[in-house]
Amino acid sequence: MTTGSSSTSSSSNTGRPATAGGAISTFKGQDRALHAGRLGTGGLLLSVLAATAPLMVVAGVMPTTFAVMGIVGEPLLFVILGVVLVLFSVGYAEMSRHVHNAGAFYAYVARGLGGTAGAGAAAVALVAYSALQFGIYGIFGFEVSGLFATYGHVEVAWWIPALIAVLAVGALSWLKIDVNALVLGVLLVIEVALVVIFDIAAVADPAKEGLSLHAFNPDTLTGAGVGTALCFCIAAFTGFEQAPVYAEETSRPHILVPRVMFLAIGFVAVFFALSSWALTVAAGPSGIVGAAQKQSAGLLFFLTESRLGGAFTDVLHVLFVTGMFAALLSFHNVVARYAFAMGREGLLPSAFGRTTGSSGAPGTGSLLQTGVSAIVLIAFAVTDDKPTGDPTAPVLHLFTWAGNVGALGVILLMAAASVSVIVFFARRGAARAQAWRLVTSAIAAVALLVIAGYTVKDFDILVGAGPDSVLSWLLPALIAAALVVGLVQGLVLRSRKPEAHARIGLGNEAFQLDKAAESTP
Repeated sequence: MTTGSSSTSSSSNTGRPATAGGAISTFKGQDRALHAGRLGTGGLLLSVLAATAPLMVVAGVMPTTFAVMGIVGEPLLFVILGVVLVLFSVGYAEMSRHVHNAGAFYAYVARGLGGTAGAGAAAVALVAYSALQFGIYGIFGFEVSGLFATYGHVEVAWWIPALIAVLAVGALSWLKIDVNALVLGVLLVIEVALVVIFDIAAVADPAKEGLSLHAFNPDTLTGAGVGTALCFCIAAFTGFEQAPVYAEETSRPHILVPRVMFLAIGFVAVFFALSSWALTVAAGPSGIVGAAQKQSAGLLFFLTESRLGGAFTDVLHVLFVTGMFAALLSFHNVVARYAFAMGREGLLPSAFGRTTGSSGAPGTGSLLQTGVSAIVLIAFAVTDDKPTGDPTAPVLHLFTWAGNVGALGVILLMAAASVSVIVFFARRGAARAQAWRLVTSAIAAVALLVIAGYTVKDFDILVGAGPDSVLSWLLPALIAAALVVGLVQGLVLRSRKPEAHARIGLGNEAFQLDKAAESTP
């Protein structure tokens, strides 16, 4: 069978029925389908890149990695991870030509490994992407509170701006996705421009060691901390894999989604490698670790002020916050679409599988994410910093805990998707035609599982807890618990509602098949 076979026919080849009359009513009506044609290449690319939060990575993740792991070769790590993720994207992008579903990861897993595995992946995706958003709310509130204190001399509790952001993000998510893409695009372009200006300034005014390329020397990656450093750095890439989530809202998903994925991963890898190198140039390869340990998350602003002045640094502080807001909106949109896909396929109540009004937004899923986000923030506001009175608790706890839980979930989802690509094309009889893509998927799966292993092994370091801390196993267990819950749900559906189980991963295709079946005499 050729690789161009329709995804409809693939349903029968995997042994899963394409239609099931008992569930036809679930998919009737346009409110069961996201509106196509809303996003072009530019809008899709901006929506995806916004989730990577470039300025937050340069100002937060990079200094933390230098400081905690003491590895100068961070720029080389971004290059290595870029190669791994390109290998992952080869099969992932090919899969996106055959499966168009807002459930992305879980839909791919379902089409390759079956509906039960897909249900498990759906639960993991919902928890992982939600956790990433929760973590960013923590650091967003902390940074906005700092801006009020610095420039307005007003003390504002971190949770107040965080909750305001929850409401603002929730409101924006109800608008048309192309309007969201415009907001994300403006914020993204501005923050990238500011980082590029810093990069140029660092190259123009390097430390005493000059334009050293020492950070790209493989010798800089020796030591026990390399595996953990990979965990820090791969979290910076989170977001590029979201392009298939918007497939149903593009006019030519089989063309635009693969194109955007490769553009996104290429841009992110090059941008982060060059920007982390610029930090080593500005501080000097021999001084970057010490400077990061001393300045912490203030490293970028410290290096910027001495080269570009206080006014530019003040603008950078503000754009640091707006960049985080863009990431919040991007992750919110993704979670809402996952909830929509799960509601449409019976993994969540059917109310989540409906779009809202003329905007075509998945409104019920958005409301769910807004409500859960507010509950999590309120819980941390009430309990998190009470024992110590530490005002940095939202960053040290909510950001690091939730952020690393989310990153672990996404790494595992990528590994599962890589395996699913292999099984999907093998079952279609296309293994020989897709041989090189299957090889790259296998390599990517192994590499991602190794990184996931390091993540779990060194979770205490990632979250700043002691080796004997309960958090070192309790937090990763959240992903394991989500997987178990999803698998159990899948098994129950297979036993009690086989027609619903057969639809997992089919998404809007099932709706189209049902319409065709109804029109057949």
